[in-house]
Amino acid sequence: MSVSHKLIQLQIGAAVLYRDRPHRIKHILDLSEVLVVDDETQEVSHAKIGELAATFISIEQEAKPDLVAVHDAAWDEATKRFEIIRPLLNTPSRTRQDVIARAKQYQRHENTLYSWIRNYESSGLITSLLPRARSDKGTKKLTPEIEAIIQSVVDSEFLTKQRKSQQKVCDEVRRNCANAGIDPPHKNTVRSRIKELAGEHVMIKRNGRKAADQAYSPIDGSFPGADWPFAVIQIDHTPLDIILVDDVYRRPVGRPWITLAIDVFSRMVAGFYVSFDPPGALSAGQCLANAILPKENWLTKHSIKGDWPCWGIPGKLHMDNAREFRGNMLQRACLEYGVDIEWRPVARPHFGGHIERLLGTFAQEIHTLPGTTFSNSRERGDYDSEGKAALTLTEFEEWLVTFIVNVYHQRVHSGINMPPMEKYRQGVFGTKDSPGRGLPARINDEDRLRLDLMPFEERTVQDYGVVIDEIHYYHDVLRRWINAPNPLAPKYKRKFMFRRDPRDIGTIWFYDPEINAYYPIPYRDTSHPPISVWELREAKRQIEADGRRHVDERAIFDAYERMREIEEQAQAKTISVRRAAQRRKSGQEAIRPTMPVVPVKSESATTQTTIPAIQPFDEMDDLA
Repeated sequence: MSVSHKLIQLQIGAAVLYRDRPHRIKHILDLSEVLVVDDETQEVSHAKIGELAATFISIEQEAKPDLVAVHDAAWDEATKRFEIIRPLLNTPSRTRQDVIARAKQYQRHENTLYSWIRNYESSGLITSLLPRARSDKGTKKLTPEIEAIIQSVVDSEFLTKQRKSQQKVCDEVRRNCANAGIDPPHKNTVRSRIKELAGEHVMIKRNGRKAADQAYSPIDGSFPGADWPFAVIQIDHTPLDIILVDDVYRRPVGRPWITLAIDVFSRMVAGFYVSFDPPGALSAGQCLANAILPKENWLTKHSIKGDWPCWGIPGKLHMDNAREFRGNMLQRACLEYGVDIEWRPVARPHFGGHIERLLGTFAQEIHTLPGTTFSNSRERGDYDSEGKAALTLTEFEEWLVTFIVNVYHQRVHSGINMPPMEKYRQGVFGTKDSPGRGLPARINDEDRLRLDLMPFEERTVQDYGVVIDEIHYYHDVLRRWINAPNPLAPKYKRKFMFRRDPRDIGTIWFYDPEINAYYPIPYRDTSHPPISVWELREAKRQIEADGRRHVDERAIFDAYERMREIEEQAQAKTISVRRAAQRRKSGQEAIRPTMPVVPVKSESATTQTTIPAIQPFDEMDDLA
């Protein structure tokens, strides 16, 4: 039996595991503490929320496929089911009549909706709503011709300034189908297509941009939908006005970037990620994972006193239109965990005002640190930023978190007239005038969350293993998939999903489509050192600069070793080399998943090695 990927629900009466025994939550004491009662002995215990785990259920009851491996048609059906039950989810006041009314609206049986609700509320995942494979397939689906007719009519009749009714659209679809000799779809099918359209898009087409701005733009001091903690999370990034030093020689390395997430309701910092690399899918995913997951282990590891009881799956993620936020993997991962994505409209910066003000607040505090570059050369004057630089990346992160936890979260915020921590607490527990939302659910399987946000490649399995960027990988778990045919097109070889962390490509993760599980796959030649994607590309450039036309694995690692020798000689001399070394150190110290490892049987070595775990995030193309 395997552990499912369900959420840990933190509500009175919820079933949890505490010290490996089944308990139920009896009272919620604070943002980080509860009273639980043992199901068998009835003994009451005072527990930290971080000590609780989800109850176990069989993986056969709730298998979780890889997000990218799900066919588009199945994914679309799951998202449609989610939209049908969304108003009914996690609602204590939900009645049977509510479910029956919703079922009639969408021509479904109420028992079907109850089944979907039960599956989703136990897991919190869109994949729990995927249609199951059946031997009696035969349900009707719209043909591409009908879909094209509906789309065309909606565009030409509904999304216009004439603002024709939905009934007119249904009539026109029926007329078009009759002319084409095609059986028309039911009018409710056409209406469902219209309901799926984004509200702001419909408003723009039917009423104009000005009306849409009035309806959807946030007014000063508020943001639509941000009515409870984590209802809306804004995320953005910027270079920081400070020069940091390396860990070895404590000499200047350069300015880091920060990706930051803010809870709009409370103004709490939800998560962050600091790196010397420019913004990309990796930083966006790292920041999102940091926002969703609990922080107490990080605080303990770095000996930071204070609480940061901020976690949970956002209702909506609000981002600008930067390329690093547009990756397919990031979007599908958000859908899987029930996170709506809303893009900041182009040329309307006020939509990101909360996160930009937070970045500005941090910038002011950073200007007090040694090594600050200030905002511009006029402010900097004759201050020697490089000469005064003193903090390493780790030390800066510890300073930043200390400021967030013990200063920013505790002092009065002018936008809400109270400290963010107090506002967050009110949103969770309520006030005399408004009820609280309750503690958010916690992710039970943190490793799977990180894997769902990890970069991926699709490859066939050859008799020598798998090759990605001229690097060979192999493990015995691949043996049964060697030269496997594509089940849908047997004359072609089957492609499989492989994920890897760009900061450490020494291990990739193979997704087994039969058991819906990942296996770590090491280098085929386990004597190779772990390297990053950026070091791999630099090694290839060195090979090309040497005039060699053929790039293979041996040439890559020979070039990498030469680069390391040069780096060691120059490490105390140049900023760029020290920055490269610092990036490598940061990658080695990143939080790793604790998923079980598999003994390695390599053809180049007879000894068993333990495969190091790796961590996220989006498509490889974003790393170019």
